[in-house]
Amino acid sequence: MVRIAGVDLPRNKRLEIALTYIYGIGRTSAQEIVEKAKIPANTKTDALDEQSAIKVREVIDADYLVEGDLRKDVVMNIKRLMDLGNYRGRRHRRGLPVRGQRTSTNARTRKGPKRNLMKKK
Repeated sequence: MVRIAGVDLPRNKRLEIALTYIYGIGRTSAQEIVEKAKIPANTKTDALDEQSAIKVREVIDADYLVEGDLRKDVVMNIKRLMDLGNYRGRRHRRGLPVRGQRTSTNARTRKGPKRNLMKKK
């Protein structure tokens, strides 16, 4: 099993797909990483030797912000918005949609389950 950036990559998957299990790496980034490491695109994670894994680790460490560092960055950005007290920060603080979605109906993902004001008879 290959371990990169603190994540165990799944076995028997193509490297491009397996890299997407790392927080902060999507399909496009995974393709770029495989190209920079000069590894064939259809290589499975089972067939990856130690030298190739080291190349992939080096590319990710050099060029990408992933896992804990990226999560910390995102949390700090949200905290900064909340401290500024601007519109987006206030929406984050109240747990409402931030990007202009309607809230009179829908928005249940952000608002949580419906709270009934009166019990049904």
